[in-house]
Amino acid sequence: TDNMSLKCQGITKLVYLQMMGYDMSWSNFNTIEVMSATKFTYKRTGYLAASQSFHENTDLLMLATNMIRKDLCSISQYESSLALTGLACFVNLELARDLSSDLMTLISSSKPFIRKKAILTMYKVLLKFPDALRPAFPRIKEKLDDPDPGVQCAAVNVICELARKNPKNYISLAPVLFKMLTNSSNNWMLIKVIKLFGALMPEEPRLCKKLVDPLTNIIHSTNAMSLLYESINTLITGVPDHVPSIQLATQKLNIMLDDSDQNLKYLGLLALIKILKCHPKYVSPLKEKIIKCLDDKDESIRRRALDLVVGMVNRKNLPEIVKKLVEQVDLSENMAFKEELLLKIINICNQNNYQFITNFEWYITVLVELTKLENTNNGRVLANQMLDVTIRVKTLRPFALRQMTILIENIDKFSKSEKNGICEVIYAAGWLVGEFNEYVTDKEKVLNDLFSPKVLLLPPHIQAILVQTALKLYGSILTDHEKIGADEDSKVIGELFITKIAMFTDSNDLEVQERSCCALQLVKCLVKLQAKGAGVAAEFMELFTEDLNPVAPKAQKKVPVPEGLDLDAWIYTPKPSKYSDSEEVNGTLEFGVSATLPQSSTFSGSMQGFGSDSAAYPTTASQKYQDLSATEIQEAREQRESQNKYNPYYLQGSLPSNKTSTFAKPELNVSDIPVSSLSLDIPLKIDGPPAKKGKKNKKKGKKGKKGRAEEVEEEEEEEDTGPVVDVLVSEMPDGAMDSEDDNVADPTDPHAALNIDLSAPFIESDYIKGPVPYSQSQSPAALVVSVKKTKGRKKKKVPMRLCVDTTA
Repeated sequence: TDNMSLKCQGITKLVYLQMMGYDMSWSNFNTIEVMSATKFTYKRTGYLAASQSFHENTDLLMLATNMIRKDLCSISQYESSLALTGLACFVNLELARDLSSDLMTLISSSKPFIRKKAILTMYKVLLKFPDALRPAFPRIKEKLDDPDPGVQCAAVNVICELARKNPKNYISLAPVLFKMLTNSSNNWMLIKVIKLFGALMPEEPRLCKKLVDPLTNIIHSTNAMSLLYESINTLITGVPDHVPSIQLATQKLNIMLDDSDQNLKYLGLLALIKILKCHPKYVSPLKEKIIKCLDDKDESIRRRALDLVVGMVNRKNLPEIVKKLVEQVDLSENMAFKEELLLKIINICNQNNYQFITNFEWYITVLVELTKLENTNNGRVLANQMLDVTIRVKTLRPFALRQMTILIENIDKFSKSEKNGICEVIYAAGWLVGEFNEYVTDKEKVLNDLFSPKVLLLPPHIQAILVQTALKLYGSILTDHEKIGADEDSKVIGELFITKIAMFTDSNDLEVQERSCCALQLVKCLVKLQAKGAGVAAEFMELFTEDLNPVAPKAQKKVPVPEGLDLDAWIYTPKPSKYSDSEEVNGTLEFGVSATLPQSSTFSGSMQGFGSDSAAYPTTASQKYQDLSATEIQEAREQRESQNKYNPYYLQGSLPSNKTSTFAKPELNVSDIPVSSLSLDIPLKIDGPPAKKGKKNKKKGKKGKKGRAEEVEEEEEEEDTGPVVDVLVSEMPDGAMDSEDDNVADPTDPHAALNIDLSAPFIESDYIKGPVPYSQSQSPAALVVSVKKTKGRKKKKVPMRLCVDTTA
């Protein structure tokens, strides 16, 4: 329809549907038509639809370039505002390049409303077209001194965002920003200025001392909590070594923790976490309030308080803090928070090899207490801690084994949990009871508990370890009975073991079935020997008495060679073969290049490692090569080709019949190679590490197994000798560039292209050229405009390049 009012109504309805999730991209052309309407109400609807449905990849945006420029340059500030607002939503590279010069003109507009919006839109344009930053920066810098506070705030916002990723380029603005910091009364603008200084301070250390007094004054005087927090945050990150400022910040944060506003309490905890990293002693007096925050109903506050509590741990307050955390585990209803609490308790206890634990019995008690936590996925973490502490602290084993037997007595409480659940502690308890059974007081009772029917509900890997533990306990009980002569009790225990272990022999798990069957047959043999009156306990316990320590990496090399063993000699002598797989006969290669084999026993011996056919080479210097006739050579070749024809592992190839014509190479004479001298003004110098003295050059060529083994063994011996040298520079791949920052820049980050040196002088390519209409009579780089020189004179056409006045 040609009725613009009707079109506007349709676009309005489509905007509503688009907000409900429906696609309206099919109406992009109609949207542009409504945007080009002369009536402001229609135009506003069109720009609203465009800001919601258009994006940088919309194809029809190229049709709107001139229309948007026309609206930007409109006399009405409201139409210009519409264009600026819409452009910020759907700007792409082409629009940014074509309209950047118009935006810079609007930055200098006489209307503050337009100046403010133009500056904010310019930031979006710079992200798409970074080349506009250098010509636009002087205009943006001017607006820091703008009389209108809104324009000032917009300029600070843009510079703050630009400096967030590339602060080094904006250090020159420090004097202007410092003046604003000391003179402005606008809290929101002060927050942005302080944030900007926080980004600049790491790049310019001299700013730190300069900013201490202004920031301290703001902290003392302001009542705005947001401004107070930004000032404290900048002080903590910028001048962490200034003790009076840190003390003042801690006092103010103490007040924030008492505030009823949850947001302020959360910000206070965040700031205290930063202080804790550099000055933990100033946070310690607030321990009671921080622990109290663990009871807060807000989960985010509890998590931040938990992070603080972990950092405050020392030898004195560890039991108190852990007790509080264990209480939180019981009280909390959030399972995820319970899991986090459990991990935090273990992490603060085992950090730096348990440096804060003075009583390990207390720690074992805490671990056992944590086993009451149901539906956890960190049962294996608890099990590993029980194993680690009991194995490494020998004096703890009697107490730890008493606790482990308690867990086995209550094995039915763990049978319902799944794999990796709390049942994993039974794995640790069973392993420790079997390994250190001498500390178990009532072994027969523990053995009965191991054969509880509830054990079959546990995961198979736990059943397997319990079968092994039961066998070890049986051997220990057998030993005790033989010492006191209780043979009848030994037989009873043996019959009990045979009866109970049968429930594992029908297991679906192969490991459990194999272990139980082996244990069953072994105990049956022991019972038969006991019936004959033989003592079997001592011999049986020898299976478990010896420690199985891990093998050292270089243990094999340290084994002494027995006398009479020659590791270089062949185990068997290969049968001699008449022909070799090689095409070499009488020292001449088939391809026409003459060569002589070295008459070395080492070389010839290594060649024999490739197979029996290689025995044609002499194994000693006294052996000679056989002279073969042409007929014998041809017969050998035909025989080998017939064998290879039916060999599936042989790669078939097609070589020309006349081998000498295709591959023949003339015998090279080194003296015939021309040598030309190089005249260099600068001497060649290759930087590199100095060559090691006494190190032999590696010989090129094929090596047999013996040769490679000798080389590897020689290299390992070289590594063991001599001082250890720290490698300061890591080896990098070919073509890698040295970088001070190891973090790889994100290629999709638009701020990476804005890392431009703004202090460098302007060059021709820095000027922004405006769109030029095509004409055969004028240069495409210049736009002819009419300029009225003086009143009464004729108009003179002069070429004018659209650029930015850099003198501003």
